[in-house]
Amino acid sequence: MGAESGQSVRERRVFYIPGYDPFPPRRYRELYRTEGAAQAAISGYMLRQRPLKDDGPYGWRVEAGMEGATSRAEIRILEWADIVRDSMQAGVAATYWLLARTAWTYISTGAIFRLFRLRAAPGIAAMYPVVMLLGQLVLALGVAWALGWGLAFVLPGWAAYLLGLGVVPPILRAFRRLDGRFFVYYLLLDFSFTARHRGRNPPELEARLAEFTHLIAEALADPDVDEVLVVGHSSGVHLGVSVLADVIRQGAAARGRAALAFLSLGHAVPMQSYLPEATRLRADLHYLSQRPELFWLDVTAPGDGCTYALCDPVSCSGAAPETGKRWPLVISAAFRQTLSPETFAKYRRRYFRLHFQYLCAFDRPGDYDYFRITAGPQTLAARFGGRKPSVSATHTSYNRFTARDPEPRQAA
Repeated sequence: MGAESGQSVRERRVFYIPGYDPFPPRRYRELYRTEGAAQAAISGYMLRQRPLKDDGPYGWRVEAGMEGATSRAEIRILEWADIVRDSMQAGVAATYWLLARTAWTYISTGAIFRLFRLRAAPGIAAMYPVVMLLGQLVLALGVAWALGWGLAFVLPGWAAYLLGLGVVPPILRAFRRLDGRFFVYYLLLDFSFTARHRGRNPPELEARLAEFTHLIAEALADPDVDEVLVVGHSSGVHLGVSVLADVIRQGAAARGRAALAFLSLGHAVPMQSYLPEATRLRADLHYLSQRPELFWLDVTAPGDGCTYALCDPVSCSGAAPETGKRWPLVISAAFRQTLSPETFAKYRRRYFRLHFQYLCAFDRPGDYDYFRITAGPQTLAARFGGRKPSVSATHTSYNRFTARDPEPRQAA
């Protein structure tokens, strides 16, 4: 197919698994539209996008003209934002209880100390909501004490200070309303969701993953599809690992003609895999890393403080097999080289924006280009099959917990 242009894909299905994100999927369509147009202008190719109107998951179609060929892609968002929103309903008081419980989980298991040894930046990100929430509480109590001290001149001491405590809840609620600037509650709720079952997925999420597995298996069975590409971003990476492990266990990849590929972006896998009950995740990492049915590319960047940059998610989780490990191929998006100095300086302190850079345009793109990968005429394997892993990649594990669910967990 397309030998003259090196074309291996005319029709692609892309399934994007977001991270811990409460926002509706149209946000990703708009991001793809604006950033894709910017990248097309920089790199000199064509992208056309139109909405999908059917009963499937939210998505859009893309037609691309690049590398001497025309190709099409259908991009779907595998949504779990409703589960995220349900987990974010805790009030201020309940959030402080979650803070105590989450901190206890990571400290009592020793996970937080081992995660710091692996990479300091994500550990600092994990401590940020702890420090900020405690700081907000101390500030509120300080205001309460000052008010009580002032009221003590006209009221009995105990009554004055008791009355002063009345300002604590509104101060804390005011900080909560400002969280769109500071992301303190968001990060704490993200970590508490992971730690709630000490590393196991909650039942409602497992049910959703089974739905994702079915959708991907259906795409693999479509005779008109040349590649099925699963993209996991942030917390969506470890969900993608489990979904793809189940897809392959069920035999869907072997039955279809389409190539199966996994693109993991900005992963935070150790935040879950270092917890004692993450036996399902470690088993899936172990299994997927050996499978010939797919091609797995893992992309991170040292400039992204929310990811375990250049940490092999399998090996660094202590889940690598003794022999036969194939995946992932670990490379860097190298933000300092692929973004202009002006752009990098602009986003350097905007940590969440940098965490989404993998889905955006690059001023000076290298071999990683999200839009070529998701819409272009080559499979992920054809595009990166000859690429060597980053020399800075690390495979060292500090994980105390390496137990895995028994294999195999084959579907009937």
